[in-house]
Amino acid sequence: MLRSLANIFWLGNKELRSVFSDPLMVVFIAWSFTFSITQRATGIADTVNNASIAVVDEDQSALSRSLRNALCPPYFKRPDLIEADTVDRAMDQSRYMFIIVVPPRFEANIRQGRQPKLQLNIDATAVMQAGIGAGYIQNILGTEITKYLNRADQSASTPVLLVQRRAFNPNGTQKWFVAIVALLDQLTMLTIVLTGAALLREREHGTIEHLLVMPLNAFEIAMAKVWANGLVILVTFTLSMLFIVKGMLNIPIAGSAILLITGTTIYLFAAAAIGIFLGTIARSMAQFALLVMMTIMPMMMLSGGMSPIESQPAIVQPFTWLLPSRHYMAFAQAVVFRSAGIDIIWPELATVAGLGFVFFAASLLLFRRSIATSQ
Repeated sequence: MLRSLANIFWLGNKELRSVFSDPLMVVFIAWSFTFSITQRATGIADTVNNASIAVVDEDQSALSRSLRNALCPPYFKRPDLIEADTVDRAMDQSRYMFIIVVPPRFEANIRQGRQPKLQLNIDATAVMQAGIGAGYIQNILGTEITKYLNRADQSASTPVLLVQRRAFNPNGTQKWFVAIVALLDQLTMLTIVLTGAALLREREHGTIEHLLVMPLNAFEIAMAKVWANGLVILVTFTLSMLFIVKGMLNIPIAGSAILLITGTTIYLFAAAAIGIFLGTIARSMAQFALLVMMTIMPMMMLSGGMSPIESQPAIVQPFTWLLPSRHYMAFAQAVVFRSAGIDIIWPELATVAGLGFVFFAASLLLFRRSIATSQ
């Protein structure tokens, strides 16, 4: 037993030296847990923030001024007042994303019960922001016109009053959710890639024959790659969570950091087992790259990070139970956002551990056959 542990330890040290001796690999790992996280969290948003907007006010009434004043930060910049003959030029120069044209006698027509039209010009080159911003503007202007018609700050009372209270993310900051999902996706991708590539590197460089003549078994070889590569990912994950997610992006971690790291360690074992499994099946790096593409993308898409499990096709939902990433995503979000304890998330941890042992056992079986074939 002690001899086997010693073999695993020294083989893992060899793996660590192999990883850190590759500068490109070190840079790739560092980039994946730093700039990749911040870029994904802040680069693509599904909310409108400081969108440029202008108003052509041909009515010059109290209502038109209230409409202009209602468009304010943080959704929009303070609206600029421009002339009608400058609209086309301003749109061509991309000076504004939205331009609202208030026609003459707009307020008078509203008071007479007519339905005058407002013109909204949109620079749709920013497709997502344009679509969402148009909805924001419609709601804001509609609310202001309703207030004007009712001559009060509140609309007529309704039979039911809906009071919204957001739990765990009071301001609805999308960056919180996107950053955590991006971090967990990088964790999955790098763990599978590193462990599988480490096994294939032994085969392509011919060093697998050196291991075969040593008093080593398949379990020791596979376990050494799991703990060495898993340790690298765990350290970078912890540093990224502390300095990038919590520090730079200012995303609070509500739950226990120790519990999160413990669950991440269990998940790393499961993801590394999948990497060993794919590395055993593949016969070259090209085949491994194709297998990774076929494996990682479905794991990310079906984990519940991109869309809730309940929103996915009914025929696909049962298969997500076989993915460790689905259970780890639920565990991590519960700990980070809801401050869940071990009494709540233990089923997810147990499922991840069970799936990890299944994949590891399957990879060992295939690895033993591969070694027997090589011998």
